[in-house]
Parts: sequence; C-alpha cells; structure tokens
Amino acid sequence: MANKTLGLEKNLYDYLHSVSLREPAILAQLRDETAQHPMSRMQIAPEQGQFMALLVQLMGPKKTLDIGVFTGYSSLVVALALPPEGKVVACDVSEEYTAIARRYWQQAGVADKIKLHIAPALETLDSFIAAGEAGTFDFAFIDADKSNYNNYYERTLQLLRPGGLMAIDNVLQSGRVADPQEQDKVTNTIRAFNQKLHGDPRITISMVPIADGLTLALKLG
Repeated sequence: MANKTLGLEKNLYDYLHSVSLREPAILAQLRDETAQHPMSRMQIAPEQGQFMALLVQLMGPKKTLDIGVFTGYSSLVVALALPPEGKVVACDVSEEYTAIARRYWQQAGVADKIKLHIAPALETLDSFIAAGEAGTFDFAFIDADKSNYNNYYERTLQLLRPGGLMAIDNVLQSGRVADPQEQDKVTNTIRAFNQKLHGDPRITISMVPIADGLTLALKLG
C-alpha cells in the first residue's frame, strides 16, 4: 500500500501538490489525523482522491459504492463531489475505524449522503443483488482486503449499470507486481487479478499509475 504516488522524487511530488492539489480543509484535517493512525498506510493519496472527485464530477452519479472505508477519506471525497441527490453506499467491517469517518462526514455536512453498512462486504453486496439492485450503481471504488478483490469485482460488475465506472486501488502493490522475486500470496493474487481484467471483454480498462496504482474499469453494455 502507498499513500503517495509511487516513483516520484520528493521535490517532484511536492511540486505536483503545489500546482495541482486543491484539497478542501476538511479532507486535509482527516488526512492529518489518519497519518497518526497505526494503519495510516491504508489512507489513499490526496492526488488520487482529487482524481476520483474529478471522475465523479464528470459522471454526475446518483448512486455510488465504496468498498473499504477505513477512516472515510474516499467516501468523503466522493460525497463532496456528488450532485445534491447523490448517495454513497459504504461497506466496512470496523466500527473503530469508521467512527473517525462518521465524525468527519458529519463535520463536512454530507452524513446524510452516506449510508454505512458494517458487515463483511461480500455479504452486503450479495444482499444488494438479492434485493434486485443489480445494474443500479453508477460508480464504485474498491479498496479492501486484496484476497477478495476478484469477488468484489464480480459483485460490483453486476451492481454497476452499463456505462458505470469502477476504480480499483493498490493494483501495483508498491511495485511488487513487477518484481519476479516477489512471490507472496497478496502480490500473486493482484498479479492474477490484473491479468484477468486485462483480458475481460466485459469492460474497458485503464491502469493509472497514481498513488499505488488505480485501475479504471468501464462496464460495457
């Protein structure tokens, strides 16, 4: 995991922020608090959040999905970019981590836009499918346990409408996917996942080298 874009020297990374990043104060406060958390490496990079917000503003989605909330940065950045009627359906298993998220959602005035489900995400996604919500989501962000990436992807693909967009985090695994010496389970899982998406005719893809790698997958009709 990486909470800044891989491969950029500090002076270039700082320059990128100085001429590009327009991070709202509430997001900066959340990021600063999360930086003190023992699991701070799970935080997405601010330039990635801004990129996702731009995608959301372009799409104008009404119904979005956030799989893996942590302290709430991704949910908040999407909620702030949504049109007034837009909603975020958020999935996580941790009451502890998401308590921070809830506090910031409230402070930002978007708590009414975010519905949090505390349960294993696969159970939540399956319940949506069983309730007839397939094809009703416009945008989804996946940033949860890597062992279930393929399962999250398949469920999310069902839930997205044709023309809906999925953004999948950590697909470069700090560069380990490109190193044949790295043969740990997580790295091999992500390698196989990346290869699957590369050949999947149900989607159009682009792997963007921002933060720890972000794959965009557009669901075809």
